Amino acid sequence: MNAVPLESVLLVKGTVIPRPSGQENSKMATGAVEVQAKDVQILNTCRKLPFEIKDSVKKSESLRMQYRYLDIRSAQLQYNLRLRSRMVMKMREYLCNQHGFVDVETPTLFKRTPGGAKEFLVPTQEPGKFYSLPQSPQQFKQLLMVGGLDRYFQVARCYRDEGSRPDRQPEFTQIDIEMSFVDQLGIQRLVEGLLRYSWPEEKGALPDSFPIMTYAEAMSSYGVDKPDTRFQMKITDVTAEMRVLSIGYVQEALSKSHGCVKAIRVPEGAKYLKGKALDSTLQTIRDQYKQDIMAVTVRSDGSWKSSLGRNLSEELQKVLAGVTRAKAEDLLLLAAGPLDTACNALGKLRLDLASQLEECGVPLRDPSAFHFLWVVDFPLFLPKEETPGQLESAHHPFTAPHPEDMALLYTEPAKVRSQHYDLVLNGNEVGGGSIRIHSSELQRWVLQDLLKEDVNLLSHLLEALESGAPPHGGIALGLDRLIAVIVGAQSIRDVIAFPKSFRGYDLMSNAPDYVSTEDLQSYHIQVTPKE
Repeated sequence: MNAVPLESVLLVKGTVIPRPSGQENSKMATGAVEVQAKDVQILNTCRKLPFEIKDSVKKSESLRMQYRYLDIRSAQLQYNLRLRSRMVMKMREYLCNQHGFVDVETPTLFKRTPGGAKEFLVPTQEPGKFYSLPQSPQQFKQLLMVGGLDRYFQVARCYRDEGSRPDRQPEFTQIDIEMSFVDQLGIQRLVEGLLRYSWPEEKGALPDSFPIMTYAEAMSSYGVDKPDTRFQMKITDVTAEMRVLSIGYVQEALSKSHGCVKAIRVPEGAKYLKGKALDSTLQTIRDQYKQDIMAVTVRSDGSWKSSLGRNLSEELQKVLAGVTRAKAEDLLLLAAGPLDTACNALGKLRLDLASQLEECGVPLRDPSAFHFLWVVDFPLFLPKEETPGQLESAHHPFTAPHPEDMALLYTEPAKVRSQHYDLVLNGNEVGGGSIRIHSSELQRWVLQDLLKEDVNLLSHLLEALESGAPPHGGIALGLDRLIAVIVGAQSIRDVIAFPKSFRGYDLMSNAPDYVSTEDLQSYHIQVTPKE
């Protein structure tokens, strides 16, 4: 038996007995007992493996994904997948047994829909006709509300032809929920209860309710619509204080519409963030956002050093210190420019510098803390990047306008807020939903007149809304991202049994793969070689 390789499969017969006193292992579920073996059989020997099955052994992600069936044996991945399973089971119990929801499976072969993410196309044997893999069950769950199935949920598979990122991949899973005769607060309270019920005990208790923040406040104070509220370093407005500066580009910024000066104070930033490393970070932000960043260092003796030189008088230093609470060994970063650009730049800088401070040993974000937050009152529409004169949906085209902004919908649609709400956890969007448009007339006007979409692609939904559709709304929780945050994984690929690579490939089976010309003929498809 000494020659049996590690990871081989054995059958051991014997008697279970207590371990000798002092040899118990409290870290193992079976640490109090052992087997007094009488017979051992080799059921299957293991060949030499490409890596050891130990969490302490460093392995590249590509190697782990190539041999995913081996990587799943690791203690961490086993824990992640089992925790995911437990949470999904508890979610089903909460929704079905306690709140009367019905679990409905919706099709994964659908048709192309306007707007949103790029969809995967599936060829058929009818020339020129394709199915589309749905990016979410959005239309189906609205149709279920029309059908009177007033409380629906599904552990839904969704697809987006957008490649992979650490928090996204081409196929993903969401907890999809829709309800009739519900308002925004009703959805929020349901989700809070759902998470409290399914939350792992070892991760601590969740609060009775989650704080709520408007989109405008999130952007103004954090520079992002999914703020990480585990640490401070909030953006402060110093526009009024900085008007006294005679520096050209500051005055130019303030002379324009929505021009402002914003600042963030980085505690102990002057002590840990300096030299080429800081210069490189600031330059990256300047290049990315076309936004200049002014850096002010507060020395240990309380004196200030900055690129503003004599323009930053002692009197102005005192005023800025009062507003930003800057003190010795802090770093003060200021951005003068359009409101959105300045806040976005400082928001990205806030997160980047927080990571750098943590690398220096400064504790900012407690990895064991879970800060949930609702972000509400998003814009209903945004200017299209490629054609700024046109509008696109900020969430999706079925989102209802904020009741207080209905009058603006037909006059100044860009100013209309939506009944869209996001659930944020530790700076990650883990859920998003909205109250829907249930009027066929309003939905047609939004699609056709505002968004310039082909309404024929959604004729089935528009017709259904004319059939006495009740007011309804819902939410989708990103299950992969939620579990990843809970277990502290760097990527959602660490909580999915068989994930795709960064480029959307399955490295284990080499999918996607080529299909022969003969097999493509029945689908009336011909592949043209790349020149």
